[in-house]
Amino acid sequence: MNQDVTTSRVDRPALVVAALLLIAAAFVFYDARSQTIVSTYGLGPTAMPYLVSAVLAILGLSHVVVAFREGLPKPEAVDRNAILWLTGGLIGLIACIGLGGGFIIATAIVFSCTARSFGRQALAIDFGIGAVLGLSIFLLFSKLLQLTLPSGPLENLF
Repeated sequence: MNQDVTTSRVDRPALVVAALLLIAAAFVFYDARSQTIVSTYGLGPTAMPYLVSAVLAILGLSHVVVAFREGLPKPEAVDRNAILWLTGGLIGLIACIGLGGGFIIATAIVFSCTARSFGRQALAIDFGIGAVLGLSIFLLFSKLLQLTLPSGPLENLF
């Protein structure tokens, strides 16, 4: 009599991720408890760290369940071209802001490079879309919310 016995294996990477998430949740919770800022009304500034801690704990416990059930799905092959476009976009964003190019141009760079990393081939059109989005965000933050974003030649026009 030959029975098909399947042994359940524990997915070790899922357990490692679960442990890291639970450790992060504990650190965030501890940090939130040690804050001395108190609010005289509403939730106050400590509400968000408690929420983040709870979400991290839920994710960690979910990974424990996944590790003992079906395990994490196997990762797909890495698309090196996409990674290079994303990295280039982030470097372009940092360089543009650091060299005084401003928020709008930096946003256009990171938007067009991100779109390219997802396979879109219209780099110039995506740069234009990113510039319009950057301008909209800049106007919203600077004019409506009175917050300062990195200025460059385009931002000085407004």
